[in-house]
Amino acid sequence: MSKVVAIVGPTAVGKTALSIEIAKALDGEVISGDSMQVYRHLDIGTAKITPEEMTGIPHHLIICDINEQYSVAKFKQEANQWIQKITSAKHLPLIVGGTGFYLQSLTNNLSLGGQQDEKASQEFRQRLLEVLQ
Repeated sequence: MSKVVAIVGPTAVGKTALSIEIAKALDGEVISGDSMQVYRHLDIGTAKITPEEMTGIPHHLIICDINEQYSVAKFKQEANQWIQKITSAKHLPLIVGGTGFYLQSLTNNLSLGGQQDEKASQEFRQRLLEVLQ
């Protein structure tokens, strides 16, 4: 089993600074565990790390444009992929963020559905729209 460090808590309590210190000391890479910081260009109000603050520490899962949908299921899948990649490179994965459900999806290995559930959801929405018209 891979070792993973999780730094979680509310906005503006020092998670970012702590994560950089730990990443430098233990050869780590950061995986964003924040449901808002996953979006590019959504910097105000999310206290997103700046490139200068990263000081060369790789950061992952700041990946979506604001018009894209992102879910905890996608986060779990992509975070697990990054954990494997980072661990394979002999680095320490650090999950850093304030979205508890994201962390729970990993630590409790929650079953969150997948493409089959998304297809069923789309079909349901289509049927609902037909009924409402």
